[in-house]
Parts: sequence; C-alpha cells; structure tokens
Amino acid sequence: MIDVDKIKRDFPILSIKINGKPFVYLDNAATSQKPTQVIGSIVEYYSKYNANVHRGIYRISEKATEEYIKSKEKTAKFINAGGIENIVYTRNTTEAINTVALSWGGENIKKGDHILITDMEHHSNIVPWLLLARKNGAIVDYVKLDRNNEKLDIQSLKENLEKEPKIVSVTHASNVLGVINDVKYITGEAHKHNAIVMVDGAQSVPHMKVDVKKINCEFFAFSAHKMLGPTGIGVLYGKTDVLNAMNPLFGGGDMIRTVTRNSYTWNSLPWKFEAGTPNIEGGIALGVAIDYLNKIGIENIDAHEQELTKYALNKLSGIKDIELFGPTDIKVKTGVISFGIKGVHPHDVSQIFDDEGIAIRAGHHCAMPLVTEVLHKGAVSRISFYLYNDKKDIDIAINAINKVKRIFKI
Repeated sequence: MIDVDKIKRDFPILSIKINGKPFVYLDNAATSQKPTQVIGSIVEYYSKYNANVHRGIYRISEKATEEYIKSKEKTAKFINAGGIENIVYTRNTTEAINTVALSWGGENIKKGDHILITDMEHHSNIVPWLLLARKNGAIVDYVKLDRNNEKLDIQSLKENLEKEPKIVSVTHASNVLGVINDVKYITGEAHKHNAIVMVDGAQSVPHMKVDVKKINCEFFAFSAHKMLGPTGIGVLYGKTDVLNAMNPLFGGGDMIRTVTRNSYTWNSLPWKFEAGTPNIEGGIALGVAIDYLNKIGIENIDAHEQELTKYALNKLSGIKDIELFGPTDIKVKTGVISFGIKGVHPHDVSQIFDDEGIAIRAGHHCAMPLVTEVLHKGAVSRISFYLYNDKKDIDIAINAINKVKRIFKI
C-alpha cells in the first residue's frame, strides 16, 4: 500500500492553491511533479560541485563525473539494460526516437523500404519516420486498431509484417487510450520478419516494471520528466551491437577518442552519442528520481494506479452523457482515462476544471491521427494518475464534471 498523504508532503507544488482551492494535478501523462529530493539534487549540484564531467582532474569535477555515471548505472538497472554502455542520454523521448530515425534509419532505410508504426502513436513516433520516408523514398505503414478502437488489431499487425518492414516502432502504452501494448509479442513477431524494433516507453517506464531484455527490442526510449525527474533529459536504450554499428549524429566533445587534422575515432559507448557538455544535473536528478521510485516500489505504484483507475472508471460509468475512450480492463490499461461530455468542447471542460483547482489535459494530445482520424473527435479530455494521487482527487474531478453538466444544462 502507498501512503499518499506522506508522499504528497514531498511535492511542494501540491500544497499550492488555485482560485483558493487545493491544487489537484491530474495531467501526469504530460509531465509529473517533482519531489523535494529531486529538486534538492539539482540545487546541490550547482551549489556544491558544479563542474564539467570527464575532463577536470580536480575534486568537484570528479564528484560530478561520479554522480553522472552513477545515474546511468541506476537507469540501466531500472530497466534491466545490462550496463551503462546501453544508456544514451538525450533531451527527451522525442530526441531519442529521432536519433534512431536519423542515424540507424538514415543508414539502413532505402527507397521502397517499409517502416511500420501504429494508429495510436504520439507525434514523436510518427513525424521522424515520415521525415525519413520523405527523404529516403521509404513507405510508412500503420497497424490499425480493433473494431472498438481500444487496442491494436493483431491481424493488421501480421498483414503489415508480411511487407517485411525494416523497423517496427510502437508505443508501449498509449497516452490517449491508456492501453498497454504487448511489446514483447510484437517484438517477437517483428523479429520473425527480420525487422528491428523501437519501443516508445514514455508512458510505461514511470508506471510499471519494464525489462528491456525480456522485451528484446533493439531500442527503447523514455523521458525523465514523466517519472519525477527534470525536463531536458531522456534515455535511449540500445542493444550494444546495434549502437556500435550506428554513426553518431553530432560531433565534438566527449563523443570522440582521437582527432587529427584529417581523421577522428569515436569514443566508446555510450559517450559516442553524447557530444559536448551533457545535461549533467538532469542526469543526476534522474538518478535521484529513480531512487525515489525504487523506495516506493514500481510494483506498488502500478497497483495503486490500477486501483485509482478502477475507481475512476466506475464513477465515470455512472454519469450520463459521458463517452469513454480506450479499454476498461485495468489489467491492460495504465492510469490514463480520456473522455468526452456530450455537447461540451473539451477546452471548456478543462477551463471549468481549472476553476476548481484541477489540472487536466484537453486536445488531441499530440496524437492527431488517433484522435481525429480514428476516434473522429476534434479533441478529448484526459485525466491521468500518478503515485501522489488518491481517491479524493478523483471525487473532486467527478464533482467538476457534474459542474460542467450543470453549467451546460446537460
């Protein structure tokens, strides 16, 4: 069991008031709030050992390097990656996916080759492949959703794999539907057709146990800011042989081993992909965020969110004129619930929620093909949970929905 009241005391922002009302944060799929431990680690770095890494032969530089490398060790262990050579720090999930598209894709995707993604992808896992396809003359195919628009259609997956795509890039969990995709199964099927696999784990790693060795994907990406860490730091996991075969995107700084007037040699992994001064404090703070999640227990967080999701779905299902999107089976769903209120634009819903001190998301959630072309909605409202939310937060949200209905006389 999670002691939410105790956890909330670690998050300064949760004590503020909006319009004189207690702040309720239900936009965790967009970004998470930060505990004092993470905030303090950034302050401590700048106050006590601000120095560049891998360069200075003096005490605070060695301290900065030690803490930065330690954060990679924590990250590798958190997703069972093996070692730090498999952990490349990027700015975010988006940059990690772009790195794969530009580096691996740029070298391996040729004219007429197929790239396979799905209809539930975030723009970050669509646009890089469209850009690559336009540049190299490749073809982007999409795995469709089932007839209820709740999960991937396995028949559609198999039919598209018959086209022998070079890469399959798929979200682990949808930021709109909340559905958890069986990426281990998808990877196994893709490998039968000699495709490599990229997994977008932005919505999974913060909320559930992830084991990249069991998934067996070639690449896996996620962001620190969705898992209690700071913005500006993301992670690209890659298998050692695949990363070794790729060329880095940027040159200079730590990514080189030797340079002459006419030649260069790359540094070893993972530094080969990290040109220039990295986001040192971001990496260190990510390590502290992982410490915090480990202390609570990622399995406990998962169970807590399942309980909240079940409670919320039960409450929402009893309200007339509410349309829910995505599965209702909490065993295949994260703590993300997208919904619509008949006759009310989601932006109006979000504004009324804000008046009540509640932060939710409204719009296409950077998943326009899914929202506009599959669900046929201009926008949807979304609530999403994390470890510091409780049933009281859900009750306040339900009261806000009832207020929306009163205002619009529904």
